[in-house]
Amino acid sequence: MAKPELQSELTLFDVTNLVVGAIVGADIYVASSFGAGYLGPSSLLVWVIAGIIAIVIALCFAQCAALLPKVGGPYAYAKEAWGPFAGFIVGWSLWLAEWIALAVFPVAFTRYLMFFLPNLGWIYQTIVKGLFVAFLIATNIVGVKAAGRTNDILTLVKLLPLILFSVVGAIFVFLNPTIAISNFLPFFPFGWSNFGKVLVLVFWAYEGFEISTIPADEIKDPESTIPKAIVIGISIVTIFYLATNTVLFGVRPWTQLASDTAPLASAATTALEMNSTLALVGGLIVGGGALVSVTGSDESGMIGTSRLGYALAVDGLFPHAFARVHQKFKTPYLGLIIQAVSALIASIVGELSMLVSTSVLFMAIAYVATSASIFVLRKKHGQAKFRLRGGLVIPSLGAIFSVYLITQCTLDQIMIGVALLAFGVIIYIKFSPKKRVNRAQDNTAFKKHDIRKNVRTGTKVPCPHLAPHKTGL
Repeated sequence: MAKPELQSELTLFDVTNLVVGAIVGADIYVASSFGAGYLGPSSLLVWVIAGIIAIVIALCFAQCAALLPKVGGPYAYAKEAWGPFAGFIVGWSLWLAEWIALAVFPVAFTRYLMFFLPNLGWIYQTIVKGLFVAFLIATNIVGVKAAGRTNDILTLVKLLPLILFSVVGAIFVFLNPTIAISNFLPFFPFGWSNFGKVLVLVFWAYEGFEISTIPADEIKDPESTIPKAIVIGISIVTIFYLATNTVLFGVRPWTQLASDTAPLASAATTALEMNSTLALVGGLIVGGGALVSVTGSDESGMIGTSRLGYALAVDGLFPHAFARVHQKFKTPYLGLIIQAVSALIASIVGELSMLVSTSVLFMAIAYVATSASIFVLRKKHGQAKFRLRGGLVIPSLGAIFSVYLITQCTLDQIMIGVALLAFGVIIYIKFSPKKRVNRAQDNTAFKKHDIRKNVRTGTKVPCPHLAPHKTGL
């Protein structure tokens, strides 16, 4: 079967940065205020629990990636385990989750920009969001290697302000232990009734590790690279999150954090308030780091989401435009443009917390399927190079944790999820495996009559412009 060719360019360093970059973004800079508002200082415990859940699910992804290193990640796992329809529902859920997450980042970028420009009007906010998305479209269309290198730079730069904040905050806590202790009291001001709601919001900060399993055909030695990158990346993120949030609550009273729209930048200013110049510089560095971090996270998200749409389209389950590959850059450029522009629209009309929670809901559906698919994939493919310790305990816990996340979403969010899944069934009926086509195309547009002929006769449409894909789905 002739399919558009994607190039294998990403190394362990690139994919590890892809994992870290996809996770560390708008989340760490805004999610702390969510927890403070619902649970106060005790929300720190939720960060620990969410980190444990993320590690368990990440290990499930690592095992699946080793057993079946194919483009599509959870979509490919579910399809191999239970067939095309299950694969599509999981792929559709994952695509919705990632697409909604892409809509969050322009909102978060604009919110932190308003830390510096508080009087930025709605029209200018919209322009900023448009420029933000346009930059990311351009870097991703140029090529996965360019996007990977961009993400490497953004990931390294984004961690520096977090390190600076942690060091400055730790010094403040050490020099002002009485103030730091008082900031943690009372530890349970609202009890524990909002635990589930906070877990959903906080867990969004850990999402992103699954992105590295999607562009598998563009990763060098994916069977060993992907598992290593996931384990290394999630470990780095967990350490950063726990250190950053502990210092954050030690520096700034939780009552103020609950209403902060730029909590880390505000806390940096508080930690350095003994010197007005240092306070200003600290706020600028951390606030600027937030802008870079959000950009890096969206960069990583676009890489993975576009490849998921590509995988679904190649299998005849998505509109054919998502599989259109640029002749020069070998990237799914139309899918990139479609998902980015639609996410931009959602970022303009959507509300931040609803976008976050709905993204987690759809992501949890993909997590359940990924964890459960290990049982089937092991029987089909045997053991892989990367093998989970503890037998079936980890995938069982991964499925249980994922189901729990779904149950903690609100009824409104679940109803929205059901409606969008039902819409996905309509898409599946229209683009079902019965209508799967050989992915031969010219470099300008799909020819409908050629596709129809392909479906009816099963013959291949000649295409001299595109080389055969190196691996099948």
